[in-house]
Amino acid sequence: MSTIIMSQCWPLQSLSVTQKAVLISLADQANDDGVCWPAIGTIAKRCCMSERAVRTAMDHLEAVGLLSRERRFNSSNVYSVTPSKFDASAAGTKAKRKAKKPWAAPGAGGAADAGGAPDAPGGAPDAGGEAGGAGLEVRPVPPNRHITPIEPSEEPQVPALAAPLSKAALEAQMQEACKQTWAAYRTAYRLRHGVDPVRNAKVNTNVRDLVKRLGREEAPQVAGWFLGVNEQYAVKRMHDLGVLLAGAEAYRTQWATGRQVTTTSAQHTDQTQSNLSAADEAIELLRSRRPTNAV
Repeated sequence: MSTIIMSQCWPLQSLSVTQKAVLISLADQANDDGVCWPAIGTIAKRCCMSERAVRTAMDHLEAVGLLSRERRFNSSNVYSVTPSKFDASAAGTKAKRKAKKPWAAPGAGGAADAGGAPDAPGGAPDAGGEAGGAGLEVRPVPPNRHITPIEPSEEPQVPALAAPLSKAALEAQMQEACKQTWAAYRTAYRLRHGVDPVRNAKVNTNVRDLVKRLGREEAPQVAGWFLGVNEQYAVKRMHDLGVLLAGAEAYRTQWATGRQVTTTSAQHTDQTQSNLSAADEAIELLRSRRPTNAV
């Protein structure tokens, strides 16, 4: 996948949904020179359309300069995606050159607009003539031509479903979340300790892992909140980012509930639970020793 070619293709306008989907699929598989060689069937599956629609879209992309093809025998064609050569007006010019021309009427005179038999009863059309009553031009069918129903050049367009994000888009979202997480942590760190935290490859990995574990929305908020933790271990480690990562889910719960657990409070809670358990045991012991009243 070439992010260079992809970024040049996304802003292009004057393309249908089908044409844009095929173009993006080719760009997603191309190298930095725009070269790729996927099969038509592969593109059709990726874009959820028929192979015929893919070929029609490719014809248009080639007409406007976005695509060139090198056809090979018994192998996939080689395609070159060239967004820099895009010319939206080229499609209209090519369409005019391919426009169907009226066939000349056979018979005397040879001109398509020959009068025919103008005084024929009821205006019956002759070869190359007109329908006298309706005034409609009748174009003769060229010899040996097979008449087929007119078919649209493209399949009817349907509202496109939201396509899954590409790897490039997902990576861009991850990078933005990492930037926000680091910015929140760095700002809070300066306020707490008066200096910037160390940033190296290990720290960058910790930031990325924190975003993966807590999500893009909550990771920056938890990272900034963590510098207010007064837990003995976190304070001794100067609120190192590795401490936050090691207990990410627990710290996230404290952030979400607004209850900060310190070493003292944890010991107090543990002692309270122990006292309650001892009291319950004493009560049960007294009950077991109490004599039952005789009836």
